Amino acid sequence: MKMPLHQRILIGGVLGAGAGVAAHVFLGGDARLDTFVRLVTQPVGRIFLNLLFLLVIPLLFSALVLGVAGMGDPRALGRVGLKTLAYTVAVSAIAVLIGVTLVNVLRPGDGISPELRARLTEGAGERAAAVTGGAAPKTGIDLLVQIVPQNPIRAAADGDMLGVMFFSLFMGIGLALTPTAAAERFREAVEGLYDITMRLIGIVILLAPIGIAALLFTLTAQLGYEILQQLAYYVFVVVLALAIHQFVVYSLAVRLLGGMSPVAFFRGIQEAMITAFSTASSNATLPTALRVAEQNLHLPPSISRFVLTIGSTMNQNGTALFEGVTVLFLAQFYGVELALAEQVTVVLICVLGGIGTAGVPAGSIPVVALILGMVGVPVEGIGLILGVDRFLDMCRTTLNVTGDLAAAVVVSRGEGGVRPLPMEPDVAS
Repeated sequence: MKMPLHQRILIGGVLGAGAGVAAHVFLGGDARLDTFVRLVTQPVGRIFLNLLFLLVIPLLFSALVLGVAGMGDPRALGRVGLKTLAYTVAVSAIAVLIGVTLVNVLRPGDGISPELRARLTEGAGERAAAVTGGAAPKTGIDLLVQIVPQNPIRAAADGDMLGVMFFSLFMGIGLALTPTAAAERFREAVEGLYDITMRLIGIVILLAPIGIAALLFTLTAQLGYEILQQLAYYVFVVVLALAIHQFVVYSLAVRLLGGMSPVAFFRGIQEAMITAFSTASSNATLPTALRVAEQNLHLPPSISRFVLTIGSTMNQNGTALFEGVTVLFLAQFYGVELALAEQVTVVLICVLGGIGTAGVPAGSIPVVALILGMVGVPVEGIGLILGVDRFLDMCRTTLNVTGDLAAAVVVSRGEGGVRPLPMEPDVAS
């Protein structure tokens, strides 16, 4: 039987890291190792990253336009649409802030010697500029002004992701407000762009075992086994942040805003959580989530279907949290100090990225890669993350699906139809 992709990625990461550690031990400082890294593994890793960057703009544009337009006419949706949108933005922001706070407090990326860090970051500015010509804004006013671009094409060319995201959101709102035949044809064209981009990302991800092996060999050949210790600390911080959001924030949301017992809620959605963890795909879990929302949580079908369908693309709290933690971890790892304005930029992009990230395995990797380029962090560091991304993807997808169901509970309250489960700890399976 053909080996699953995530297993091939894991094997590629293990082989690349193991070979790099061995090379560091036996050939550390040898000119032959430096030549091999410079001429073989480093170019292979960069080509893989460039292929991801190539697809970022069309992916974000199409996903954001379709995600916002898919909410329907805001004038017709009224209260339900506004509640869904407000909840999504607020909870996503809380998720990113939890992750960013933990990274700043626990600092999993610290520990590399200044000399080694200088070697790792050599040429990082030029490589980042090659990926994104834009830079993070310097002040709060610059941040506010930069959100609205003068020219969306120039914003895309300059790597101004805030401008690209604003334009995409604006286009999505316009598409939702324009019920004409021509607008519907444009929607179909954007759907075609989204489908093509997702297919190409799938092809690029097939190259991930080779790209990850090359990236991890380059890093471990320079750092040795110490890098693996920091990687384990990073995984711990991500899982801790996800657990806090899953069991604290969502419990408070369903109890205080949804009028449902958290015990009843989590007991009722067990099947959806297991499906999300095993598939690492919000889209693949959608049929199961729809069923448990109606049969186990007894939510109004008209509300739950709308919220869960939109949420499988837009309400990606776990993805937003993961992106924020990853960017700050790699900034610490490479010794790139991010000012408050830059961290605010990261938070905003991660919240919007949670709306524009595809609900499929590894869908957030292109967004993470682009944010790294924006803030001047060496993009090669993403090789570290890709080595453990499958496990973290399973964890954050579980959070995403749980967040969709929590949003359905919150929005359903007071909207008529079958009311959510009462404040009792038991629920029918």
